[in-house]
Amino acid sequence: MQVKFKKLVPEACAPCRAHATDAGCDLVATSCQTDSDGNIVYGTGIALEIPEGYMGLLFPRSSNAKKDLLLCNSVGVIDSAYRGEVMLKFKPTMGTKRYEVGDRIAQLIIMPYPDVEFCQTQTLSDTERGNGGYGSTGK
Repeated sequence: MQVKFKKLVPEACAPCRAHATDAGCDLVATSCQTDSDGNIVYGTGIALEIPEGYMGLLFPRSSNAKKDLLLCNSVGVIDSAYRGEVMLKFKPTMGTKRYEVGDRIAQLIIMPYPDVEFCQTQTLSDTERGNGGYGSTGK
């Protein structure tokens, strides 16, 4: 499947896999700013044209464990109609380890999604789990 991308700045990099079998494509930071809440906003310098029926999911890279940053929305969702710059916002935690411009900062996974219609009902089918919530399946 082809996904078109547009470089918004000359130094932008195409999303790419480190290995042919990787699920995620690495994204590289082209800009870095701190917002008024102290969060760090990284630009990737690219915009995407994700096909209809698909979405882009933005996840932290595993190397993020070496940084003192949390992706603010846990998983970012890029809808197929969005044509703006792909950006990521990280919340600093305890230390000062940050990504620099030119670093791979996240991974992008393109996934299909079903066309879902929600139907209101008065009853739901029974299951073994039932309405057991947080921690209901054990330690």
